[in-house]
Amino acid sequence: MKLAKQVIAAELNMFESHFKEAVKSRIALLDRIMQYIVKRKGKQMRPMFVLLSAKLGGPVNESTFRAASLVELVHTATLVHDDVVDDSMERRGFFSVNALWKNKIAILVGDYLLSKGLLLSLTNKDHMVLEILTEAFKLMSEGELLQFEKSRKLNLNEEIYYDIIKGKTASLLASACAAGASTTFENPEDVNRMKLFGEKVGMAFQIKDDLFDYGSQDVGKPTGNDIKEKKLTLPLIYTLHHCSPNIRRKLIYIVKNENTQKDKVQFVLDEVNKAGGIRYATDKMNAFRDEALDLLYQFPDSDVRKALEELVRYTTDRAY
Repeated sequence: MKLAKQVIAAELNMFESHFKEAVKSRIALLDRIMQYIVKRKGKQMRPMFVLLSAKLGGPVNESTFRAASLVELVHTATLVHDDVVDDSMERRGFFSVNALWKNKIAILVGDYLLSKGLLLSLTNKDHMVLEILTEAFKLMSEGELLQFEKSRKLNLNEEIYYDIIKGKTASLLASACAAGASTTFENPEDVNRMKLFGEKVGMAFQIKDDLFDYGSQDVGKPTGNDIKEKKLTLPLIYTLHHCSPNIRRKLIYIVKNENTQKDKVQFVLDEVNKAGGIRYATDKMNAFRDEALDLLYQFPDSDVRKALEELVRYTTDRAY
């Protein structure tokens, strides 16, 4: 992400100031938690997509910074809530909010972040940005609930899987690109093109995340964790539809009843590898990446476009 950080270095510094200001609270406990969250920020990919998408259409402005802050507020809120849902004690190698302050406070912190984002846009009459992000938040909730519903029955097919990840992951990246673009582009078609671009990148991003579960890299969660949580992702979905009936029955039984046994989980991982599930998911991931790049190449060549291309390739080439 070297080029991307160079192209928007000044804008990223200004964004950080905007975001710190956006999360401030007059409640001492809340302000302390906000400082903890800000100090342990991630790679800031979504704000980078907002800023670069905007800069592709013209100079970054105050509305752009507010859009980037709103995207990061929504994203952070969902992470805090996800850690409660998943009973996760860690986030990015540090204690999660719920681990330090318990679930009730974590839920309220997530609600606070969402409300701050909504107020930020409403106060400044950024109605288009707010509409874009509100739709994304709805889709994210639907995607997560659809995954819970289907995980119970283990009746997932490839199309339902795409519906799930389009909602829970790709919708936020799509809205990040659309929100940024809406602050500089005058043509609504360009904004829609950037939204679709972000969606394709988000699809590739989530498939890459799901592939990590079948690899050996240390990415912050143990290998086979999705299986233990009964989450059917693309490598396993492909395997279940391309293995023998006997193996299929065995795999489903393990996911349903023996998903905490290390040797059984390893059997699933091995069968997915043998069936070509990893290769198939990788090909699909790269196809979404290439579709995103095709959309990006419809804009004139520039350092900003090159930086966005670098970010796209990072989503599929990253090691964690």
